[in-house]
Amino acid sequence: MATTTTAHGVETLPTLIGGEWSMASGGGTMDAINPATRETIARIPRCRAQDVARAVDAAQAAFPAWRATPAIERAAMLNALADAMLTRREELARLDAEDNGSPVAELRKDVNIGAAELRYYAGLALQSKGETIPTGFGRLNYTLREPFGVVGRIVPFNHPLLFATMKIGAPLVAGNTVILKPSEHTSLTALRLAEEFQRIFPPGVINVVTGYGAEAGDAIVTHPLVRRIAFIGLAETGRSIQARAASVGIKTVSLECGGKNPIVVFPDADIDKAVDGVVNGMNLTFQGQSCGSTSRLLVHRDIHDDFVNAVVDRVSALRVGMPMNEETQIGTLINERQFEKVSGYVQLGRSEGARLLTGGTRPEEEELSRGFFIRPAVFDGVDMGMRLAQEEIFGPVLAVMAFDSYDEALRIANDTRFGLTASVFTRDLRTAHAFARDIEAGFVWVNDSNKHFLGTPFGGYKDSGTGRDEDIEEMSSYTQIKNVNILFD
Repeated sequence: MATTTTAHGVETLPTLIGGEWSMASGGGTMDAINPATRETIARIPRCRAQDVARAVDAAQAAFPAWRATPAIERAAMLNALADAMLTRREELARLDAEDNGSPVAELRKDVNIGAAELRYYAGLALQSKGETIPTGFGRLNYTLREPFGVVGRIVPFNHPLLFATMKIGAPLVAGNTVILKPSEHTSLTALRLAEEFQRIFPPGVINVVTGYGAEAGDAIVTHPLVRRIAFIGLAETGRSIQARAASVGIKTVSLECGGKNPIVVFPDADIDKAVDGVVNGMNLTFQGQSCGSTSRLLVHRDIHDDFVNAVVDRVSALRVGMPMNEETQIGTLINERQFEKVSGYVQLGRSEGARLLTGGTRPEEEELSRGFFIRPAVFDGVDMGMRLAQEEIFGPVLAVMAFDSYDEALRIANDTRFGLTASVFTRDLRTAHAFARDIEAGFVWVNDSNKHFLGTPFGGYKDSGTGRDEDIEEMSSYTQIKNVNILFD
């Protein structure tokens, strides 16, 4: 990768388009900011529509040969990428921590998970197949699964390297070429990994376009040759993508758009496991910046006080610290805008009448004074009429509500426009299965929270999105079905 360095020692990094390192056509750049220190750590290309057009042209030119590449060979390249990630795990995790602000210990896990996802899709390479249909003795009818061509994958800031890798496996193994747009806030590991893209894959098969969502992202969505788009991010942005895509053509769009996810604790639950589930479910190791975070805690009134006190004790004891510190459990929010948003919701919760039991303030340590650090907040006395209970904060704020019956718990749990994840803690088999049946969510944990598993579908109901990822259906979603009828005589 060719870089340039300013007088202040800040590198300007190129991006990868058509197998070649490239700056933005207009020469524009964006600063990559370390959210723990507010220091500029690099500059990256501010790509716009002209650069997206170059990337699409390169991907379109590479598509015929990539589609014709035997599936086993495509799989071998995914495995080679996984190998490279693991070889460079420490380097990539530390770069992600510097760019994203989450604890480096957690980001090492992201490298492992991303590599495992690539291997999973490599193993599915021969499963992208059609079927024969009996339509008559003198006929042969069969289906083919064929790739779309150029796929646009727009990924968020909360797991930069993980999403830049696990989200390209399915489209690539299905025979598509890819335009990858990382978040404008966290593009560094995608650019670093582009060195391996260039080494392993034919030119144009994977192209990385950095830039703002309203510029580079919108240009991907509205380019007529990009017929398949996948996005992870805000529901409002997802709806805009649907509308913008439809303005230029009929496109296949899948969305993972966040949630206001419930975790419900019944009085017969294993209390210690349930407390663990609540804390783990908030994804506080990523500062609550996760679409699947179970940020609404519903507790039966009979156990409410003791249970909430136990949660507060656990949350208050978590160590907020610098991302590179191996002992850190909670790092920093991604930027000042997100810090102000989370702080604003803390003030809003107070003004709405909820009781702040812990957190919601900056840490006092001098070392943390420049970064966007905030102690995780727990509010009690929340009701569903409050914005604190309805709106996705995407930060470390837990809203606690009491309930008296199964029906009340279910009503509260379903009373949002979102439906991504849900969790329930109970020892009663009937309650567990009834909740799994009745909850309006795409991914449900029983006596557990937060975990994902290879080969299981992840996605949401309602405004939480469309489509499913992380399983064989994701790979299938990057293909189109063609039906062929052959008459013998």
